[in-house]
Amino acid sequence: MAKTATKAQKNSDVETAKTKGISPFNGSKVWMDGKFVDYSDANISVNSHSLHYGLGAFEGIRCYETSHGGSAVFRLKEHIDRLFNSSHILQITVPFSKEEIFNAVVELVKVNKFKECYIRPIVYIGDGGGLGIFIKEYDVKVSISAWVWGAYLGEEALKGGIRAKVSSYARFHVNTFMGMSKSTGQYINSILAKKEVVAAGYDEAIMLDTSGFVCEASGENIFIYSGGYIKTPPLSSVLPGITRDGVIEVIQNEMKIPVKEERITRDELYIADEVFLTGTAAEITPVREIDDRKIGKGKAGNVALELQDMFFKIVKGENKKYSKWLTKV
Repeated sequence: MAKTATKAQKNSDVETAKTKGISPFNGSKVWMDGKFVDYSDANISVNSHSLHYGLGAFEGIRCYETSHGGSAVFRLKEHIDRLFNSSHILQITVPFSKEEIFNAVVELVKVNKFKECYIRPIVYIGDGGGLGIFIKEYDVKVSISAWVWGAYLGEEALKGGIRAKVSSYARFHVNTFMGMSKSTGQYINSILAKKEVVAAGYDEAIMLDTSGFVCEASGENIFIYSGGYIKTPPLSSVLPGITRDGVIEVIQNEMKIPVKEERITRDELYIADEVFLTGTAAEITPVREIDDRKIGKGKAGNVALELQDMFFKIVKGENKKYSKWLTKV
């Protein structure tokens, strides 16, 4: 009888494919505007308005293999709600209902026969309105793709923590960009910040807002544990993370640790007992060092690791208290 591949083995297979120049998306099906098509046929126009100007909304969603042998998508409803909220903020009318997108995600996982995968719905503008900053009428497209994607910052990052650096790139001012939307164009800011710190030898960038307060990482929300309570920046300056929201609920209900949504200064990071990041891709990732300063004991902290353990039990369907967050496939 063949052995089931471990998560580490699956991640290794994906990395091997990458080094050989094989796309991790090859051979999969993509949902495009109501139809399933082969990945190789999932094409968009070179003159897509979103390609040229970055106007679009997207989501990152994870499906996990549960301990009971099936699979479940984590907080699918909340992700679909945020996708529609982002589109509304950007004045894009999604040509499908929430229910249609919800069902399409579930069917996509089934069609591709994935046990675990990362799912990427995106709402974007086609080429029907032409090009130019302002177009009065345009065609809105929706696609959903999925692929096997392991730990975003690596398995070792989950266990031992990462090294981070405060980027010279500031997060957008609240009135410069609509930060409550998960919009495609705004991630140029994150890309530049990430490139900067990786080139300097670090794993992740931490970004400050235009007032100099800690905002978030390049693609994750940030938390600190210090003095018996946990702090995280308020939603007025950060993307309303789905994992962030869930983590706060778990901390308050299960760990009984007070959570404060308050501004955090850069030097508070340095003297915190623990710092950790949350996100759909990064899950719960401890931070062991920031700007060449050890955080706490310079390794993954106990609070982050305990929270991580609870999180994975929830997404694996081992805690029935949070079954409301799982959509079975």
